[in-house]
Amino acid sequence: MKDNKEQILVNRLLQKEEAAWKELFGAYSGSLTYVCSRYVIDREDVHDVLQNSFIQMFRSIGSFEYRGSGSLKAWITRIVVNESLKHIRQSVDFKVASEDFEIPDELNDEDPDFEEISQDAIMMMIRSLPEGYRTVFNLYVFEKKSHKEIAETLGIAENSSASQFHRAKSMLAQKIKEYKMSKAAQYE
Repeated sequence: MKDNKEQILVNRLLQKEEAAWKELFGAYSGSLTYVCSRYVIDREDVHDVLQNSFIQMFRSIGSFEYRGSGSLKAWITRIVVNESLKHIRQSVDFKVASEDFEIPDELNDEDPDFEEISQDAIMMMIRSLPEGYRTVFNLYVFEKKSHKEIAETLGIAENSSASQFHRAKSMLAQKIKEYKMSKAAQYE
């Protein structure tokens, strides 16, 4: 969306114009669903979180300050992430993954090799991580939060955030290795 079109849409949203809200939903619901589903696994829960996010957007559009191209998308994405985290925290099952999870001894600190793997396959691997690992991983990698910020957001210790991230990265590297081995075996 061009800078001018985005600014016009923001002005229409500020006027609480129904057609503008439908346009916002049409333009961004797909990418916001993707963002939400990185955190929330159940499809119905994703739908609920997105609905709550749009309600939150509608209620707080008056506080939005347009800062140039992309600022609207950044603002609505932040709302979806915050609503996703709120949903996770309210979940009875939420807990940061325990330290006794089996991870190979030969942990290396190399980043996982995503080359030749589809975005959908990578997304499925991330979604298959235990909830605590997945949440910390998403906040660190996609939202660019520091471990201190993650710890404050989730109510955990900063070193727990770093540990969760390290373990998530190790698990993801293992999943990628297994995925590539299974693909190689298919072609033999």
